[in-house]
Amino acid sequence: MANDLELLQQYARSGSEEAFAALVQGHLNLVYSAALRQVRSPQLAEEIAQSVFSDLAQEARKLKPDTVLSAWLYQVTRRTAVDVIRRESRRQFRERLAVEMSDMNSNSSEWTQIEPLLDEAMEALDQTDRCAILLRYFENKSLREVGQHLCTSEDAAQKRVSRAVERLREFYAKRGVAVGASGLTAVLTSNAVQAAPVGLGLRISANAALSAAALHQAGAVQLTQTLAMTTMQKTLVAVTLTAAVGTGIYEARRIAHLKQEIQALHQQRAPLSEQVGQLREERDETKRQLAMAQQEVEGLRRATAELPKLRGEVLRLRTDAQEQARSRPADDKMQNAPTEAAAKSWLSRVNLLKQHLEQAPGARIPELKFLTEEDWLDVARDRLDTDIDYRMALSRLRGAAERRFGSVLQAALKQYQQANQSQWPTDLSQLQPFSESPLDAAALQRWEIAPAERVPNVRLGGDWILTQKAPVDEEYDQILVYGSSGNGSTGFRTRPAASEKWELAPGGAGGTGGPGLAPATGAGQTNR
Repeated sequence: MANDLELLQQYARSGSEEAFAALVQGHLNLVYSAALRQVRSPQLAEEIAQSVFSDLAQEARKLKPDTVLSAWLYQVTRRTAVDVIRRESRRQFRERLAVEMSDMNSNSSEWTQIEPLLDEAMEALDQTDRCAILLRYFENKSLREVGQHLCTSEDAAQKRVSRAVERLREFYAKRGVAVGASGLTAVLTSNAVQAAPVGLGLRISANAALSAAALHQAGAVQLTQTLAMTTMQKTLVAVTLTAAVGTGIYEARRIAHLKQEIQALHQQRAPLSEQVGQLREERDETKRQLAMAQQEVEGLRRATAELPKLRGEVLRLRTDAQEQARSRPADDKMQNAPTEAAAKSWLSRVNLLKQHLEQAPGARIPELKFLTEEDWLDVARDRLDTDIDYRMALSRLRGAAERRFGSVLQAALKQYQQANQSQWPTDLSQLQPFSESPLDAAALQRWEIAPAERVPNVRLGGDWILTQKAPVDEEYDQILVYGSSGNGSTGFRTRPAASEKWELAPGGAGGTGGPGLAPATGAGQTNR
């Protein structure tokens, strides 16, 4: 089945009445309904419809190849209706309105509220959104057909239609008409386009044919007058007509060729747009993976840098033990033997602690990658004989790791506030550009921005704090609190239950407290 563009071209080239009748049949209901909403008179709506399609017959050769015919007819209908209303006197308009309002009222209460403002709401939309609404709900086109008319993909057409419906809903809401998006689309689909009177299309096509015949007759009269000219004048006219016809044929072929090229370009652009979107997604994913890899490399680099210190510490302990053994009598060497044994036991506890952590994935947190060998040695000083010993040791490890990560967050927060007039960020990801090293995405997920009253036992000044979302071990772990210039910590058991989510509006209040860490249990403890 030929589309609107092909029918227009066929009518413009050969004056095909069948092509014009198909255009009238396809768009008559849209034009008639739009006119009827404006003038509230079926007779006037018929006159407007005839005028609009007469304009189409005259302007068919002048329309641009990318013209959406539905939108063009809708705009011409609206302008013609405004002209008709201005010509009608107020008295006649009110009389006809009083008589015909009872016939025009819709059975739907929503349509009764929507109909008077529909054309004003459509006029408030931009050209692309108006075309999307007309094609989708006035002419019941599929999303794929809407995308083809708008030279875009089906998904993009769906987003365009949804956005246009939302703008219509906002237009009605501002004028006191509360209607949902789904209800609005249902009402438009059911009531926006009404059937035109029977026979109107035939009358319009006949009038267009008469207009074409009149033009041909005028051409015949002009030809008769030409025959009466002198021989010289006839020769000049013949040359002029030949040049005009040749130019017209050349221009028609050139325009047809350009239209074909434009259509081919539109068809090629759709898959290219999808490929560009996929490439952008792949680029963003690659950037994210690269950032994670850089964080892991940085953690390994720090851990590798700590190894020589640990080896040096062990070598120093062994050297001290050997020197003490040489400097003391033989009977004292037996007494100093536990020193080396203690060092070995110490290192053994570090290995046991790491093995225990590997076997308990639920005890691990992303911040552990920031630990140094000194942190492991410090935690492994105590004995690890019972499960409670391991739980307490792992809690201390997590606390040390969180403090190191917290210091990075603190520095990034201060840089952010210096650049944003002491404002707090609305999301922790906004601190990423202000950190000297990339912030670990998984670690950021364990932290949040919350009101200061969330942890009343720690007072840092200001309205907002940085804090952890949930503990790993509620019995031994602590909650770490950061402000703008202070820090604190408290046990999770002292934290009030809070299931609600806290959000900062853009440009939220900037607190005066600041991040930092200090160990504490039970009641809150604050450092400044």
